[in-house]
Amino acid sequence: MDTTSAKFVSDTDTQMTRRALALASKGVGLVSPNPLVGCVIVSANGEVVGEGTYLYDGVTHAEVLALEQAGEHARGGTAYVSLEPHSHHGKTPPCTQALINAGIKRVVAPIEDPNPLVSGKGFQALRDAGIEVSVGLCADEASKLNEKFICWHKKSRPFVHLKMAMSLDGRISMGSSVSTVLSSDAGMKRVQAFRHEHDAILVGANTVVVDDPSLTDRSGFDRRRKLVRVILDNRLRTPLDATVVKTANETPTILVSNSTDQEKMKSMIESGVDFVSADARDLSAVLQALRERELQSVLVEGGSSVAGAFRDAGLIDKLTLMISPRIVGGTEAPLAFTGNGAKSIEEATTLDDISIQRHGPDIEITGYPKSFAR
Repeated sequence: MDTTSAKFVSDTDTQMTRRALALASKGVGLVSPNPLVGCVIVSANGEVVGEGTYLYDGVTHAEVLALEQAGEHARGGTAYVSLEPHSHHGKTPPCTQALINAGIKRVVAPIEDPNPLVSGKGFQALRDAGIEVSVGLCADEASKLNEKFICWHKKSRPFVHLKMAMSLDGRISMGSSVSTVLSSDAGMKRVQAFRHEHDAILVGANTVVVDDPSLTDRSGFDRRRKLVRVILDNRLRTPLDATVVKTANETPTILVSNSTDQEKMKSMIESGVDFVSADARDLSAVLQALRERELQSVLVEGGSSVAGAFRDAGLIDKLTLMISPRIVGGTEAPLAFTGNGAKSIEEATTLDDISIQRHGPDIEITGYPKSFAR
């Protein structure tokens, strides 16, 4: 990131950059696998004259929408963009050229676009045209907003957000074969908001067998593509009359398994299930299969074995614990994470950038795991 120009900013720059980020956030659920982008145009005399949000119509980007709204008032003004404007010819003409043609004098953007086709090239094209470029303001906020897009390009895999609902003593149900709802209505509403943010939702076979969930986005917000359901099931335990199978023709459903039960596989495929023949324990291969289907992010809502496997593999990018004010106790109720576990405190997953919120009686703790020895 170019931070050399971030120090030459004003309170207005901060305010307008955050306004551009807020505009970009309106694209949640609508633009994947593309980035969230918002743009604000401020005229030479300091008035907001144009705003735009990219909404994946395949034609108009946020910068172009804002410039069209601003008209001649854009000349000599400043463009605040949530992400580096692109300078290559893709499905749309370069946004950098639109900014240059409009007579923009200055561009303020928090971060570079991680896409190799764009990264740094957009800023350079603007500078080559004599436009002042300030980079680095509100960079952390911008990176978090587009964390899925950044992971997609930097790690070449979908962003993994693991969500676990648990009691105060870390239990996720009353028993391994007992369907248990721990979260309150307010907590469940928050979970639906999480689902809306992602392209896919992933669980293990035990969750399907015990809970028979629908695994759908019931947030009520618009989304461009349906939430894709992913089931890890090497033993092909998923019942043919499970909700996820019966509705597979309506809601995309991927089942990952190395089972050799050809008859049951055939029945599932006929029901509309997208069958991926792979070892469901190989989570890197699972994520690669999702990437091939242009699924930029996945919300993991599985049980303790799935959660433990992702932890052991170091594949959790973001972790949310929804804690219910209950204590279950006993020895039968499963803990949130199993798997191999940490062999020393140094190998334990440690969260950074932690936020804590209340949702009715439930407490949400969300953070980003630091790297740990593997």
